Amino acid sequence: MKTEVSSPVGWGLPHQKSPGGASPTLPLPTSHSRYAYFPGCSAESTAQDMHQSTLAVAQSLGMQLVEPKGWTCCGATAGHQTDRLLAVALPAATLVKVQDLGLDLVVNCAACYNRMKVANHEIAGNRQVRAQVAEAIGRDYDGSVKVRHLLEVLLDGVGTETIQKALRRSLAGLKVASYYGCLLVRPREVTGFDDPENPSSLDRLVAAMGGTPLEWPHKVECGGGGGLSMSRTDVVVNLTDTIVGMAKLAGADCIAVSCPMCQINLDMRQLDIARSKGNRYDLPVLYITQLLGLCLGVPAQKLGLNKLMISPARVVQAVVAA
Repeated sequence: MKTEVSSPVGWGLPHQKSPGGASPTLPLPTSHSRYAYFPGCSAESTAQDMHQSTLAVAQSLGMQLVEPKGWTCCGATAGHQTDRLLAVALPAATLVKVQDLGLDLVVNCAACYNRMKVANHEIAGNRQVRAQVAEAIGRDYDGSVKVRHLLEVLLDGVGTETIQKALRRSLAGLKVASYYGCLLVRPREVTGFDDPENPSSLDRLVAAMGGTPLEWPHKVECGGGGGLSMSRTDVVVNLTDTIVGMAKLAGADCIAVSCPMCQINLDMRQLDIARSKGNRYDLPVLYITQLLGLCLGVPAQKLGLNKLMISPARVVQAVVAA
């Protein structure tokens, strides 16, 4: 659980108005902007900031997110490490509820997204697995619900042109190291919306906000999330030291992520890195939805910025001054 720190004065952004003094007109929800939304278990604990900023961004862009009633844990990461059937049945129990809604499913947590996509892949491609899952959850499911990561929806659903029209602020050239981690774009045959070795979705969104996406070699390096975070913190410290150190060497002003475990490791472990190795990076690690929210004019307190371990004050001030 991340420790909350107080917000420095000036983090909040004032309500923005369009030229002429009128409040900006946001797109109204349509059938194409209404999605089922899976928040995941960490939404009310270690990833409240991701959840809050996701809802704030969706509201600002006219997206309607519908939480499936009675959704359950997707099994990341403990479920799929212990039993293959459990790993598929847990996501399927929620996917059938989404199927009843007749909507595409949007997920922001990379681990939850991965488990949902894997479940669909396993069920749709294996009759025996499908039958076993049906017995486990008490209902047949064919793996047909379209599961989309929020990045995919923002880029291909909402579109960068619409996003840019809604922006009230800019990243003003801030150098951003986009970190994708292991689960967002892998395996390619399951996720399929970005290149697994040289992904660009986060970078495209950063560029749309007026930031400078950096080319750096560690964007998909493992940070030790999941199994190692609690059991081998020494390994995680070494891995995150390499990743954050490379981002700093590349000239990053901040790191952008879309995965709670990645965010926790790269943010919180900087304190352990400083204690054990003497490397003090002080490099803010923000969810891409927090950066987008700032540029959309969402007040900082609605984006969970006070929950970050490494202060994002420099980033916020740069956006405010833009």
